Amino acid sequence: MPPDATDAGVHEAVAARLADRAGRYTGSRRDLIQALADAGRPLTVDEIVDRSPKQRVVRRLAGVGDLARFELTEALVGHHHHLACQVCGAMTDVHLSPDLERRLERALDDIAAAEGFTLSSHVLDAVGVCEDCARSGATRPATPPSRDR
Repeated sequence: MPPDATDAGVHEAVAARLADRAGRYTGSRRDLIQALADAGRPLTVDEIVDRSPKQRVVRRLAGVGDLARFELTEALVGHHHHLACQVCGAMTDVHLSPDLERRLERALDDIAAAEGFTLSSHVLDAVGVCEDCARSGATRPATPPSRDR
């Protein structure tokens, strides 16, 4: 079972993984892991910078913005899926019941087998509109401003 992301176990697990790769668990890395653990959901680079503004490494990635999201690996927080809002980008972690997870695995195995593919694991992001955006009437991502050339 993975360590609880809200306790020191996640820091010990990350430190051990870095040590295996001759890496150091610096204060900046610890702050980044803590920001991800505290959030309890995937974060965009901008959200990470907002939560831990002293993160020089993350600031270098800030230009990526909402095109990327970061979260603790499933080895640390356990297997889960995501509900992703196509309007605001909000991401919610979802844990399925064991029965539903087994049914999903069987369906994915069937799909993979039909293509001659052997499935070893899966990642599932279900995309739609979150409650806040639905309440406000937003149903599509905002269109970026046009650039006159």
